[in-house]
Amino acid sequence: MLLAKPLSDVLGACIEGLDLSQAMDAEQRQGLADALHRHGFVVVKNQSLTASQMVSFARQWGRPSPHVIDTFHHPEDANILMLSNVFKNGQPTGLVDAGTYFHTDYSYLDDVARCTILHAKDVPAAPNGTTFANQAKAYADLPSEMKVKIKDLVVKHHYGNRDDLDKQSRSVASVLNAEQAQRVNWVRHPLVRLHPFTGQPALYAVSGSSFGIEGMPDDEALDLLRELAAHATQEKYCYTNNYENGDVIIWDNALLLHSAPLIDLTRPRTLWRVTVLYPSMH
Repeated sequence: MLLAKPLSDVLGACIEGLDLSQAMDAEQRQGLADALHRHGFVVVKNQSLTASQMVSFARQWGRPSPHVIDTFHHPEDANILMLSNVFKNGQPTGLVDAGTYFHTDYSYLDDVARCTILHAKDVPAAPNGTTFANQAKAYADLPSEMKVKIKDLVVKHHYGNRDDLDKQSRSVASVLNAEQAQRVNWVRHPLVRLHPFTGQPALYAVSGSSFGIEGMPDDEALDLLRELAAHATQEKYCYTNNYENGDVIIWDNALLLHSAPLIDLTRPRTLWRVTVLYPSMH
């Protein structure tokens, strides 16, 4: 039986005594999935995974999907995206600033992400962590008239940070080259999404990639999305998880918004990331 120790009242849990380099049995897999769906994210401490071990672990959740920015795929496995501010021979070894605004991973794709897995390889001392916002709690607290208003709305998504489109900014979405940009298109997702495993309703990607709402003028749509994003990222829905070397963190993209830190560029920081789609039966 896995023991998931809550990190806060609103979201997050920590699990110790699990070795992710080994294949999990059915009970461990179910226990970890239950903890993820209940707490939004789980941190598994004291891991040291190779690239192949990390991707093998990721496959137990669904289908790993390489990030559109193929410039920084791990040399041993393209399913791993390198996040790093370390330069070698004058060249970056990974994405320096990735997602430093509230967003949901892969919400700009038709095939949305189930979870994201991050492995802290070399991180500076805290504060260094990702801030998560619980979108099920945020939805539950909305006034009933707002729930009625947004119940059937469909949101138009595209790769990017709708609130910062300046390519020189550190909080813009990681800039795509011309070839990468051709691979992303407009997609549509419900504003209120039922969790594929639990059926729990939650606001979906109201910050980040959401640029409009079907059947609504753009200015009105953006006003509504920004109102919902301001509500959904209040401190009472948020928890910041600081990383320690060896941490593996898994978060549920159906339940959360998240925002990466704007890190100190003078202190080395390297993490590996794999984003997983739902198993093909979904």
